[in-house]
Amino acid sequence: MTRPPLLSLDDALPQLLAQARALTGMQSVSTFDADGRVLAQDVVAALQVPPQDNSSMDGYAVRASDCAQANAVLRVTQRIPAGTHGTQLNAGEAARIFTGAPIPPGADAVVMQEDCEVLEGDQIKVNKAVQEAQWIRRSGEDVTRGAKVLAKGTRLTPAELGLAASIGLAQLPVSARPRVALFSTGDELVMPGAVAPEAMPAGAIYNSNRFFLRAMLQRLGCEVTDLGIVPDKREATIAALRDAAQHHDLILTSGGVSVGEEDHIKPAVESLGELNLWQLAIKPGKPFAYGKVNRDSDIESEGNACHFMGLPGNPVSSFVTFLLLMRPFVLALQGATKTDITRTEMKANFDWPRADKRREFLRVKRNAQGGLDLFPNQSSGVLTSAVWGDGVVDNPAGQTIAKGDTVRFISFAEWLA
Repeated sequence: MTRPPLLSLDDALPQLLAQARALTGMQSVSTFDADGRVLAQDVVAALQVPPQDNSSMDGYAVRASDCAQANAVLRVTQRIPAGTHGTQLNAGEAARIFTGAPIPPGADAVVMQEDCEVLEGDQIKVNKAVQEAQWIRRSGEDVTRGAKVLAKGTRLTPAELGLAASIGLAQLPVSARPRVALFSTGDELVMPGAVAPEAMPAGAIYNSNRFFLRAMLQRLGCEVTDLGIVPDKREATIAALRDAAQHHDLILTSGGVSVGEEDHIKPAVESLGELNLWQLAIKPGKPFAYGKVNRDSDIESEGNACHFMGLPGNPVSSFVTFLLLMRPFVLALQGATKTDITRTEMKANFDWPRADKRREFLRVKRNAQGGLDLFPNQSSGVLTSAVWGDGVVDNPAGQTIAKGDTVRFISFAEWLA
């Protein structure tokens, strides 16, 4: 029987995201705790920022017409720290003012204290000619009342939290966290701490995938239920999937999605629901699967099926496919409007003469010369490549790379933010 051609990433990702309808739940959380969450509603400003014209410098508020020429002498009649208001400033007068303090009535410029000389008798000499509006921050120049400050679907970062706080928001409306059930398959897997390294039986390996997958899910704002390691048995796999589907939005598995006799994920999912995507033309990460597992009819949840995503068992394959496919899917479940990632053109400081039929993601590291170095072992089982590197080169299928070529770089820092 002839197998169908592998699906390209460019074809698979739109199909995948088309299934990721945003969850309907919404929460109100403290602005302090909203980092990484996705806004569920637009945020509109109820005031101006800054609320009034204010000084951007420590210095003196003046009337520009009094200081059209250098060396004007003015009498200091008031002092205005931030948080207070001044009084009317008349001709020939100056007000000592500090950064953030409101501009007093009558003043139309600020002179830096470095450009002034303090004289006797509460007087100053302004050593430079003054331009109207200099060193004044205008009311509303940052935010105007009624403006949409943050849009629904924005994934919040510290900058957005500060902006929300600047318009007085102590709480923010965010999308509900996706509920994700996570488990690994494989009789060879052992949890760190369960068996000492010197006592590991032949053929056993520590379960590394469970640790980085759980961490990445939590970084994306998910509520994670860790279901541990499921034995390589068809009945056990079916039971784990059926139970996980009842009260989760998504099931994520690692391992068991290939075509071996002990790979039970694919037939188990098909027996409980449907498998929509299986095997992609990417390297590492070919054995990727997406489908749905039906819920019991009496379960109250969004829809009657739970999303399923199966990642490869090799650690680098699992790591890369999570970032390429799982990450945008989880963000889309939260209603995020931006799920893609930036690809930056950079120079390769290496040769890659072996073109592959699949699209490759090569682990690399930026160097002091502004180029990219290649990790020498690109095997999908070598997790040290993801620790040594700070990103990947997104290399098209059939493409060789010669030193000096321009390549597309994806940063782990942005991917894992």
